[in-house]
Amino acid sequence: MADNEFESRRDGVAAQLAGRKLDAFLVSFSPNLRYLTGFTGSNGNLLLLPRQATLFTDPRYQIQAAQEVTCRVRICKGPLVPDVAAAIGKLGLRRIGYEPARMTCDLLDSLQARLPMKSTLVPVNGCVEGLRMIKSAGEIALIRRSVETNSRAFETTVSRVRPGMKEQDLAAELEYRMRRLGAEKPSFETIVAGGARSALPHAQPTSASLATGQLVVVDMGALQDGYCSDMTRMLFLGTPSAKVKRAYRAVLEAQLAAIDTVRPGVSTARVDAAARKVLKSYGLAEAFVHSTGHGLGLEIHEPPRIGKRDKTKLAAGMAITIEPGVYIEGFGGIRIEDTVVVTETGCEILTPTEKVLRVI
Repeated sequence: MADNEFESRRDGVAAQLAGRKLDAFLVSFSPNLRYLTGFTGSNGNLLLLPRQATLFTDPRYQIQAAQEVTCRVRICKGPLVPDVAAAIGKLGLRRIGYEPARMTCDLLDSLQARLPMKSTLVPVNGCVEGLRMIKSAGEIALIRRSVETNSRAFETTVSRVRPGMKEQDLAAELEYRMRRLGAEKPSFETIVAGGARSALPHAQPTSASLATGQLVVVDMGALQDGYCSDMTRMLFLGTPSAKVKRAYRAVLEAQLAAIDTVRPGVSTARVDAAARKVLKSYGLAEAFVHSTGHGLGLEIHEPPRIGKRDKTKLAAGMAITIEPGVYIEGFGGIRIEDTVVVTETGCEILTPTEKVLRVI
């Protein structure tokens, strides 16, 4: 990522300060630190003012910060909080915004105890997250690369699936392949669930063996160059029944209907409704128990949420997932998921993997 892109992002946060009557904004959440500075370490605070920004970190990251960070860096010899509080006092800052949903209570209490009498911490939500929802061309390129790595890992592994293979072994093979292809790690714990367990939307892989006659859900994502991908595909071991084929067709039609709705200005609730309408026509409305999708980027789950209660308007540059599913106890579950980018005229499906029920 170019240095001027990080500077532009910091300017985007700084531009919000006056309207919120803030002198500065304190960032402590690691994904937001990376977004604003390029810093990938695990211990840092960014004090951001209208015309300057300082990252506070510890000596473990001195070399790393010098290589990564695009603003001033201060290396603290002990805990960061005393140095941050001292800088606030020296600069005469009175109202300092912070991330209430991201900052730990311990950090908040420690900072408040050391602040000058005239300084106040002000909770501010969404200051960075609102910017992160709209991806730059560079970010979209990184997400695309992550998506392609994820899909290649799936394609090179699925041919190895056989009855008797353990869920855990398939998950491990998928993760090994994505790492060999350039991923840092999975963007979340890989989901592999066969048979009745596929009806658990967030099932964790177990030592259970895959068997003939089972649906198998594979939900996987790669983290590459800091950006996440997310994809779900379905396998069937043996010959699928008419009931399985019908349920798969219902979910696929629901997913395609939702994707067809994605364009700038459309509410996320409307996208969700498009998927639910199709599933209702199949008598499967009650079997769809989660939202239709979510944003992704530096985190696997980011705003906006593609759900019936979310009224966010889609905008060009948003990266989202579309993932309707049905889950029936005793029968199993079916979910189909793609990573999608909102464009000026509609959307682009980044996921290249074919959406067919893989019969093995």
